[in-house]
Amino acid sequence: MNIMPRISKPEDVGLDADRLANIPNYFSSYVDRGKLAGFSTLVSRGGEIAHFEIRGNRDRERGLPMEKDTIFRIYSMTKPITSLALMMLYEEGHFQLNHPVSRYIPEFKNLKVWAGGTAEKYETVPCVREMTIRDLLTHTSGLTYGFMYAHPVDQLYRNAGIDGANTVKLTLKEMVTALADIPLLFSPGEQWSYSVSTDVCGYLVEVLSGRPLDEFLASRIFAPLGMVDTGFFVPKDKLGRFATNYFKDPKSGKQGIMDIGDESSSYAKPPKFLSGGGGLVSTMIDYWRFCQMLLNGGELEGVRLCSPKTIEFMTLNHLPGGKRMNEMSNSAFSELAPAGAGFGLGFQVTLDPAESPTIGSPGNFSWGGAASTYFWIDPEEEMIAIFMTQLYPSSTYPLRPQLQQLVYGAVID
Repeated sequence: MNIMPRISKPEDVGLDADRLANIPNYFSSYVDRGKLAGFSTLVSRGGEIAHFEIRGNRDRERGLPMEKDTIFRIYSMTKPITSLALMMLYEEGHFQLNHPVSRYIPEFKNLKVWAGGTAEKYETVPCVREMTIRDLLTHTSGLTYGFMYAHPVDQLYRNAGIDGANTVKLTLKEMVTALADIPLLFSPGEQWSYSVSTDVCGYLVEVLSGRPLDEFLASRIFAPLGMVDTGFFVPKDKLGRFATNYFKDPKSGKQGIMDIGDESSSYAKPPKFLSGGGGLVSTMIDYWRFCQMLLNGGELEGVRLCSPKTIEFMTLNHLPGGKRMNEMSNSAFSELAPAGAGFGLGFQVTLDPAESPTIGSPGNFSWGGAASTYFWIDPEEEMIAIFMTQLYPSSTYPLRPQLQQLVYGAVID
């Protein structure tokens, strides 16, 4: 595990200690009422961690307390990491963003678009244009997720065994090959839809680098940044720190165990499917180190992963015509509310805080994970906030806007 960093005095970085204390006090009510087993919160400013608190349990049934080095399933908070990996290869000249994906994945050459029917019998039409790598990074590719249950194409994904991070029978290459035979929801660039696009980005990392995705991430990102507990599975000697994942049934309202944090977990061994869209586990400090590198413009403690211009470019709004997510969204689900936001290359980007659900700054970039984890980075305030817990799905409670209210309420300078 990582050595715990020094915690600075909040007042030294323009934050109010009493107001920061409102954060764990507020979310403790979720624990007291049995809505969350436990949680961890972190706020840093100017590169200094001013708040790092834990409450409750990482495993409620076994009475195991939440710890500062607890390992969490970060699900879609994997996406920014995979997107950065792909853009590191972009910096090296391996591709252009407007290159068709078929240039590197030939199976994607003749993709078709859904034109009506049922999952059993349907019609297709040709794409208006080919899918580009930018389309993958911005979720404007026309791909989807099988868990949406909103369209017959979702059913086709489930029929093919494509289940995002929960895909178990396919390798990354086999998933990409299977996707080529399933119609797109729409022609690339026409709409925004949350999807397996970042899993395809992960496969592109493999194709372009000539290395398996897990090896590339470990050697090019995790080791250089000192992210010692981040990976696609939890080694045996670390399982004692792995949190149990819970779910809330939307119909009954009752909670249950989705995955125990022990040797019975699917995360206790290397997976067949390396999900660049949602397969990683990590700790609070590991993920903070990743976020701090981004806020620093691609560098941490003398180690540079990429250029500041690349981070700046990734966190612009890349949606066609400068549109906003709520103008383009065709998605039954998104980790974050789309109002007032655009989408960059792997992140949601705040364009107009007045239109968004809660307080923030223009230029904030962020994302969350299916088990209610969340982070955002505010370059204007030089601030990072991270929330870790394990409750599926992430839409169960409004934890994310509540966290933003509390964090920005602590800013005094």
